[in-house]
Order: sequence, then C-alpha cells, then structure tokens
Amino acid sequence: MDWKTKISEQAEKMKNVSLKSLGFTTEQKNNFLLKLYENIEKYRDSILRSNSRDVNKARESNLPEPFIDRLALTNKRVDKMLEAIGVVTNLPDPVGVKIWETDRPNGLHIERVRVPIGVIGIIYESRPDVTIEASILCIKAGNCVVLRGGKEAKYSNSILVEILKESLVEVGLPADMVNLVSVGGRKSVRYLLSLSEYIDLIIPRGGESLIETVVQHSRIPVIKHYKGVCHTYIDKYADIDMALKVAVNAKIQRPSTCNATETLLVHKDVSKSFIPAIMEIFMKEKVEVKGCKKTLKIVSGIKEATDKDWEEEYLSMKISIKIVDSIEDAIEHINRYGTSHSEAIVTSCNLNATKFLKEVDASAVFHNASTRFTDGGEFGLGAEIGISTDKIHARGPMGLEELTSYKYLIYGYGQLRQ
Repeated sequence: MDWKTKISEQAEKMKNVSLKSLGFTTEQKNNFLLKLYENIEKYRDSILRSNSRDVNKARESNLPEPFIDRLALTNKRVDKMLEAIGVVTNLPDPVGVKIWETDRPNGLHIERVRVPIGVIGIIYESRPDVTIEASILCIKAGNCVVLRGGKEAKYSNSILVEILKESLVEVGLPADMVNLVSVGGRKSVRYLLSLSEYIDLIIPRGGESLIETVVQHSRIPVIKHYKGVCHTYIDKYADIDMALKVAVNAKIQRPSTCNATETLLVHKDVSKSFIPAIMEIFMKEKVEVKGCKKTLKIVSGIKEATDKDWEEEYLSMKISIKIVDSIEDAIEHINRYGTSHSEAIVTSCNLNATKFLKEVDASAVFHNASTRFTDGGEFGLGAEIGISTDKIHARGPMGLEELTSYKYLIYGYGQLRQ
C-alpha cells in the first residue's frame, strides 16, 4: 500500500467514525479521559524515554535551543498534561447545548444546538504536548482528530497516540477517533490538505512558514495564527514596580512561546526611570535589547531597532524597546505591527486602560497582567487547540466550544409553506 492510499484510508475511516460519534454520550467521552489520565501516569517513564530519543536527535542535529525547549517533555510538563485532562473531564460537554430558540407565528419551534465539527486535522511542529491537548479537546467535543506532527517528535508522538488509542478501546470507543500521519514525509502535509471530502477543518500550530504553506495549499477551511508579535505598553500612569515585574515575566518566563512579549512600548514621561531599571534586569538575565533612537539616548551599548525589528517574532531572549509620546502612539504602533495575538497595558489610570482595551485590535488584551497568560489552561479552558488570530468562527485560545459548530432543529405539526 502506498503512503497516499494509507492516509486517505485513515481519513475515510475517521469520517465514518465522526458520523457515529454524534451519538456518543458525555459519560463515554469522560470515561475515555479518565482512562487516558490513568494510562499516561502508567506509561510516564516510557513517554519520557521516547521524548529523550527525540531531544537527543535534535541536539545531534544542532537544532536551536528554543526549538528543543518546545520539543522537550519533563515530569512537570507531563503533570501539566494530566492537569489538562482532569480539567477537560470536568468541563461541561458543549455538544447538544441549546444556544438559541424561537417560536414562529406559524407554530414552528426552532432551536440552534451545538454539534461536533467532524474530522479535525492538526498540523504542528515540535511540541508533543499538542498531541494530548488537541486530542482531548477534539474528542470531548465529539470530533475525530488526525494528527500530523513534526518528524523531530517522531518517538514522542508515536507513544502518545498509542496511549490515546489504547484508552479509547478500553472504554469501548473507536480507536480511529485519533490517528497519526507517519508516512509520506513532507509531501504528506499537502496531500492531507487536499482531502476535503473527509476532513472538515485544519488547524496548523507552528512557525510562520508552516502556516503560510497550509493556508496556500489547503482545500479545507483553516483556523490559524501566523505569529505572535506581542507588546507590553508601560503607560505614564504605571506603577513602576508592577511594570517591571509584568514586563520581565512577559519576556523571560518562557520566551520561546507565541505569547511572549517581543516589543516594550514606554511612555516618554516614565522612560528615564523605567528603562534603566529594566535594562539592569535584562543585562543580568542576558536578554539582547534593541531600541529606538530615543532609547539609545538613555542607555548605551545596545543596537538601534529597525522597522524589521518591530515586525519580528524573536521567540528567544531578545526584545525591542520604543519610547512613545502618548497612549495613542502606542495603540497606533500595536495596530500597525502587532499580529492580533496578545497585547498589554500597565497603568493605574482606568480611562487609559479602557481606551487601550477598546481600541487595540487583538484576540487578547490585558490590563496590568503579563501577555504570557494567553493560554487555554490559564483561561480555564483546560487546554487549547491553538490560539486563533482570525476573526471568523474562533478568536484567541480555542477550547471546547470553538471545536463545535451548530445546526438548527425545527419542530412542527404539519405546517406547509404558502
């Protein structure tokens, strides 16, 4: 059997299973999640050993540290997987929920109810924890999920999908609710994107080049975010101690993620007190800083930021700093260079906070908090399928509700249209 036939047969089986899954109960889906929790704990050591094989190969290939950080699983990250499974188990099942109803003058009763989307394809790169996050959310929302992970996470993804399938079978659900595409190499991505008769939605998770490839070649609807150029704006009314803590956390807590701040915007009135203070911390933490011409007059030894830097998603210990004259200038800069991901203001002025939250175009806008909180788990969604910067269907961290569509149910007693 050639690789194309294998992938299309997998997808066709999943389409058939997705139609049966419309009848799966909340209890059945939660039993799967409880069994999965039990099995991940049971196979924890095997998961970590498989991941070590992937990490060692990545190091031998001299892949960059931010990539390896996203690839690596630790006991703490396995614990986060388990925590996500527990939270998703306890979340309300969105399937079948009535979201609107009306009674028409002719006596028809019409309801709009949530239903699964069907078969969802997840195309992602180095993060094996996506394998679990994507699967538990898709299955709890009644969907089937076809996973196409990066080759660098080959061993990690394989064992996790084996555990997912084992857990499904042990509770009486079809193993084909989840499948891993492991054949076809790079060509498998484009082929997967052509299977519109079997796959209902594609969600890419990865770098800009991956997402551009998916958008360019997909015959299937795509929900995406290209990159996360996130900003933290330090307002003239900011509490400086709070501003330092928020800005440092937003940059260095985990700089390889899409919700890490890449540009600091600082109001001119607090620039001479804030910038030297944060530069001291950044120097200690080995953060590479670039700054605008006004910033270079306050601190020495840093490079001047170019227009390209304002557009850059560093995903590393790098940051750009720009001094602005007003909150309007900060908002204008964000709406020009931002990617509609996550933006933050630090201020004690409620009027400025309200203006910023209202006028900044992003999927998540924060007041006095780190951009690092843009995450399904932190938002109480249990996990996330991804962070959408689109404006149609889903925006921001995507949880269970965003993995459903809806249909209309119409109840009558013999009405005929005149």
